[in-house]
Amino acid sequence: MLELTEGQYNLVYNSFSFVIAAMGAATVFFLLIRNRVAPRHRLAVTLTTLVTGIALYHYVRIFGSWESAFSFGDGVYTQDGQPFNEGYRYVDWLLTVPLLLAELVIVLKLAAGTTRSLLIRLSVASIAMIVLGYPGEIADPDSASRWVWWIAGMIPFLYILYVLFGELGRSLDRQGQTVKRLVDYLRYVLVVTWSVYPLAYLAPQFIDDAATAEVLRQVGYSVADVLAKPLFGLLVVVIALSKSRDEGYITAIDGSHAAEDTTLAEANANA
Repeated sequence: MLELTEGQYNLVYNSFSFVIAAMGAATVFFLLIRNRVAPRHRLAVTLTTLVTGIALYHYVRIFGSWESAFSFGDGVYTQDGQPFNEGYRYVDWLLTVPLLLAELVIVLKLAAGTTRSLLIRLSVASIAMIVLGYPGEIADPDSASRWVWWIAGMIPFLYILYVLFGELGRSLDRQGQTVKRLVDYLRYVLVVTWSVYPLAYLAPQFIDDAATAEVLRQVGYSVADVLAKPLFGLLVVVIALSKSRDEGYITAIDGSHAAEDTTLAEANANA
């Protein structure tokens, strides 16, 4: 049975709590900002809202499962309760990763044929990546099968990064100056944040202490999810807002609000 010190247990516990707060705050923010974006870009904002909303639900379940799996006694937390359900995380990824990739492709507004092709290829690759990764996740850390499944999952993982990094680079010439800079940042954010996942996955392979490996794995996944969902979604929203501003939509909305405020002030003065 896995035994964690109070500090180790609380580190994972607090990281789950932090992710729940981050996902919840991001979901509310994306809902509130949606109408500030031009209608043609709102689908991307809707998708990023779904991503953080789905992740919020699953992290609440992960949090509860972590609590139920351990009992405290003699100064340590012992995993002697219900089994910790790692499946919640993979179900979350199965739903959110294709949506996350779709929001990125849609906000770029590529040619219709290119968009359709990318959505299909990236969705299939992301599902394959997650399905292939799960058997290794629940395998014995000392088993060679964990490496086999990790390598199998890395093939679609690297394919996704290769396609996205290249496609984002090719789209730069079609973007405005501000958007071009944001998309360029997004390419590197994508690579850096996604690289955390395979490293966290391999923690049990390189760390002999099972408790330390489990803590690093859970905290690593949590940090990666915050970077890959709320942060990534925020960048997508900023791109959508920048495109809306370049198209004159935000200026028109602000002008309309200013006119409404002036009319209201005049009405109040006459009253």
